[in-house]
Amino acid sequence: MKKQKIVVVGISGGVDSSVAALLLKKQGYNVIGAFMKNFSDSKNPLTGECAWKAEKLMAQKIASILNIPLYTFDFEKEYKNLVIKPMIKSYSQGLTPNPDSLCNQKIKFPLFWKKAKALGADLIAMGHYARIKKTKSGFKLLAGKDKSKDQSYFLFELTQKDLEHTLFPIGRYKKEQIRQTAKENHFPNWNKQGTRGICFVGKVNMKNFLNKSIPEKKGKIISPEGKIIGTHPGIMYFTIGQRIGNRLGMEIKKPKSKTNQKWYVADKRKNNILVAAPKNHQIFKKQKVLIKSLHIINPKERIQKHLKARIRHLGKLFNGILEKENNNYIFKFKKPIIGIAEGQSIVLYKNAQIIGGGEIRLK
Repeated sequence: MKKQKIVVVGISGGVDSSVAALLLKKQGYNVIGAFMKNFSDSKNPLTGECAWKAEKLMAQKIASILNIPLYTFDFEKEYKNLVIKPMIKSYSQGLTPNPDSLCNQKIKFPLFWKKAKALGADLIAMGHYARIKKTKSGFKLLAGKDKSKDQSYFLFELTQKDLEHTLFPIGRYKKEQIRQTAKENHFPNWNKQGTRGICFVGKVNMKNFLNKSIPEKKGKIISPEGKIIGTHPGIMYFTIGQRIGNRLGMEIKKPKSKTNQKWYVADKRKNNILVAAPKNHQIFKKQKVLIKSLHIINPKERIQKHLKARIRHLGKLFNGILEKENNNYIFKFKKPIIGIAEGQSIVLYKNAQIIGGGEIRLK
């Protein structure tokens, strides 16, 4: 008799990971559940209780319905050192980091796999909307079938070693199919809202969150022409494209305009200077970015020049060319685009395949 493969599934308390565990059990795997405790500072605004406790309770309910064991993997110390601290450091340098990708790269896949192996696992599985395809040259990472829920943007730093023992059971389904499956199987979380905000932290006021670690530092806000139009409490609290206003701790004296246009953060400069401009201003348009630390998911595949790039989760895919200049990788967009911020991730695609990605720097 063929031995059942053991798969440890990350069960967060959400509907996606719950259905992922159900699907794997139906496919004949020996399924073990694991709840990750990574951040306990977030509190439920109604009860004041740590948010992870309610999530774990839901995960336990799902494990009970599926009749599978549920372990708790405590990565809180590693999460603070490997995700939160680097994120805060990046913000303090005026960058706009991508903590969700860092969480996947440092916590969800390598540390989870290490714990799973200790339980005798052959594989691990997550409830991500993404797909993995095995080929002669290695493993390909593909976008999820549901384009409105695709999570491939946060997975670009996975390696061949990660992919060879990982399953994404829900990657070929639509979100509504997942909810319907959960409802049919009497899961209490079938209509539970998906998590938002920082991975494992949740939706927070970023300025308040950073203010606990980074003290305010008053600086100037200038127009693209160099005219002082106000002050701000620190460039680390703001992102490119964010609308400026007194509600954010800024003091604004914008130039009078007949059209009464709204102004937005357009650039972060040395000496704690923010540049602001109307949304349609030329300063927002960029056509070329440098990719810091480009990671290629399958180094054995030939990297093609003509690719599409995405600069935010579920953002538009832009056509462009990947080139190498003086040992640096450059991505040139076919047309100038807006909303680019240093520190953001640029993720490269060829059709549905994720080629890789890296951190944006502006030349």
